[in-house]
Amino acid sequence: MEFLLDPNVAYVLIVAAVLLALTAILLPGTGIPEVGLALCLVLAGYIVYKLGINAWAVVVLALSIVPFLYALRATRWRLPLLAAAILLLIGGSVFLFTNKEGWPVVNPLLATIVSLISGGLIWIGTERSIAAMNREPVHNPDDLIGQIGEARTGIHSDGSVQVDGELWSARSEKPIKTGSAVRVLRREGFILVVEKESE
Repeated sequence: MEFLLDPNVAYVLIVAAVLLALTAILLPGTGIPEVGLALCLVLAGYIVYKLGINAWAVVVLALSIVPFLYALRATRWRLPLLAAAILLLIGGSVFLFTNKEGWPVVNPLLATIVSLISGGLIWIGTERSIAAMNREPVHNPDDLIGQIGEARTGIHSDGSVQVDGELWSARSEKPIKTGSAVRVLRREGFILVVEKESE
């Protein structure tokens, strides 16, 4: 574990932890970023314990999350907010490990490369996530209302119908025989309320 005490390795691990935290915000529930984040935090905790850390740089890193979260919700000024988040991330991460004079000890070339990659990933990931959130659904179940389908089973209190190439749970006020044409009246959650289509 001694290789972790190299400030360059420590720098990369801490930036990775911040990126994984932001990824967990953008892609909640997958579990993959969260597991990676936990691992990076354990390793980063060991590094900080052994090497020490510049406290104000940690504050700057933590502050980078604020404009990032605002950028996710913003309809205007998103680009300046993302740029502020990236600059705070870069500034805080480069100054995490310093010498006695307060200058960074992380290799400047490594810091530049990691900053460009992390900034680009944040920018692209945020823009793609926002575009996905704002996109109209490809398939809207309410579009089924008024369409004609076929009863695949007998329908009354329950049953199933095929409408628009998909099989749906269905119910009706009056019994409907298997194979009958049905019209969708409304949707109640994932259940279609149907009636027999008049011939």
